[in-house]
Amino acid sequence: MARILSVSASPSASSRTARLLRHLDDRLRAQGHEVTSLEVRTLPADALLGADFGHPAIVGAAALFEEADGVVIGTPVYKAAYSGLLKSLLDLLPQYALAGKTVLPLATGGSTAHVLAIDYALRPVLSSMGAAHIVPGWFTLDRSITVGDDGSVTVAPEAAGALAEATDRFSTAVSYRTFDLVPAAPSGGGGRMTGDPLPQAVNQ
Repeated sequence: MARILSVSASPSASSRTARLLRHLDDRLRAQGHEVTSLEVRTLPADALLGADFGHPAIVGAAALFEEADGVVIGTPVYKAAYSGLLKSLLDLLPQYALAGKTVLPLATGGSTAHVLAIDYALRPVLSSMGAAHIVPGWFTLDRSITVGDDGSVTVAPEAAGALAEATDRFSTAVSYRTFDLVPAAPSGGGGRMTGDPLPQAVNQ
């Protein structure tokens, strides 16, 4: 059983990103992992914006990263980049806070124009923080995520299979430290596995 930290970096309390992460957290728990959730928006704004490294909440968040074997990071994409909230947190963590850890980057957005945000914006930062293995991430379109009145999440079939593959690949990697996994190409149009070639055409 691995210890996994699941980080939601959306500033919205009703975020699809956060709901999707909680949905995937349940899948990881069912596979025997111990999952701790961190909603970055619940950290004190004055500590994040004021770069208060010594604030108890920031120290506590850093400790969660240190204790984790693997980290799932989910962010909405704004203007082709990960959220400013996530940047604020990462800037306050130790330089090598991800050293020796397996990381799964996930992103959500309203347009497939943002599918490369993980590869070009987020992945280099995670690598610079010492991540031992960053498994192929997945970008999910907002329209593929439906939140019910009871808070339950339904993922459209065209995205659900690929998300499950990405999550299971991460689960395997964090369990066995297999740092040479070769990802299988996903199918469907509800998102895109980062690191794959761009499709020639995308149906909106």
